[in-house]
Amino acid sequence: MEVPAPSGAAASMGRGAIGGMVLSVAGFVPWAVTGRWLYRAVGEAGLYGVCALVFIGLSGPLLHRLLVGPHSLSRFYRLFAVSFSVYAAGWIAGWMALGGHAGSVLGLLAGALAMGWVLIKAFDLPGAFLRVVGALFGPTAAGYFLGGVVEGWLMGLADGSRAIAMGAMLSWGVFFGLGFGAGLGLALHWCQRREEP
Repeated sequence: MEVPAPSGAAASMGRGAIGGMVLSVAGFVPWAVTGRWLYRAVGEAGLYGVCALVFIGLSGPLLHRLLVGPHSLSRFYRLFAVSFSVYAAGWIAGWMALGGHAGSVLGLLAGALAMGWVLIKAFDLPGAFLRVVGALFGPTAAGYFLGGVVEGWLMGLADGSRAIAMGAMLSWGVFFGLGFGAGLGLALHWCQRREEP
């Protein structure tokens, strides 16, 4: 029996947060486990590209129920593949342009703007652009920066332990995923209500 898609904003955010957390931890594995090797093999942008491919590949089973109606898995894959690809490109460009906190903010904003544009086009809701971008940016940025703080704190405890260092890096994925998934859940909830603000 298929579980119905969440009907309210809170339910959509909750479903998105849990699915996003699992997805993000998996998406952070290439960086945390094989990041040094991948960096040498394909460069920084290539490393982030591999992480983005993991995000896209595993997104369907974890997040497709954010879409209401039949065939949500195939519809979600089509929508997420495009929207997350432009999100990842925006984030990579912002991060690589400035680096540090400024690059993170620029990347998160560029990613939210790009993904928001794809979503409002897909649902034909041009008047909802700022609302959708805000839903994507706010929770994602909160999770990203909180995750960075936790990762930094855990790295301080690593004392040369590769296992603790990898765990610290994956903890960033936990917090980023909670925020990103909640934001995506809220954005898709608003898009599917067919009501422009």
